[in-house]
Amino acid sequence: MEPSIERIVVAAPNKAGEAFVGELLRARIPFAVIVNNRVELNKVRELGATECIELDTVDQTTWLLPEFPVGRVFLFETSQTLTCRYIQICRAWTVHPIYVITHSVHPRLIYKSLGAAYVLHTNTNDVSFLMESIREK
Repeated sequence: MEPSIERIVVAAPNKAGEAFVGELLRARIPFAVIVNNRVELNKVRELGATECIELDTVDQTTWLLPEFPVGRVFLFETSQTLTCRYIQICRAWTVHPIYVITHSVHPRLIYKSLGAAYVLHTNTNDVSFLMESIREK
């Protein structure tokens, strides 16, 4: 993919995130997946993701700005700690909104305080409704 094309960045460590990656692939929307381990990397590549950003979330020297413009960011929560770290990393990469998608019923105001524009609660893995926010651009 061309380096100057803005991409959506997605953290997809759960079924909802995987479904969203599938939606992006079907819509042919440029995106990159952010991962912090080889297991996740292999999993998203099996889904069809071709651009992956592999980070060591402990080592700040790996948090380099990607070689492409970063658009909206969609972080699917499996761990509050990891989601907070991803927000910190991605907030430095983009001025566009960061979305956190969670199955948790507990409010996550910390996400907003770190820079997430939206914290979306869902009880399903069907996240096709997120595609509307992309098409609004």
